This record gives sequence, C-alpha cells and structure tokens, in this order.
Amino acid sequence: SGGGKKKLSAFNKFMQQEMARLKEEEPDIPHQERFKLATTNWNKAKTEKK
Repeated sequence: SGGGKKKLSAFNKFMQQEMARLKEEEPDIPHQERFKLATTNWNKAKTEKK
C-alpha cells in the first residue's frame, strides 16, 4: 500500500502555516504561546468566513 502523506485537514494546514509565520514574526515567544496564538487566529478566521 502507498504510505503517502495523509491529507491535512484545513485546521492542520492553517496551523502549519501559522506556526511558521509566527515563528518568523515572534522568534522569542515560547512554542506553547505561539500555539495559543495560532489557535486564536484560526478561531477568528473561522468566524469571519461565516
């Protein structure tokens, strides 16, 4: 069986990009803080789309 990459969910894709972006913009904040920010941004983006 082809062990290809599993398709990333919209959330996973967003988090991947957002974590990378935040790491560049805010290199000094801890990973946990960055994760919280990314999640907050995801929730904001989700509600704006409605």
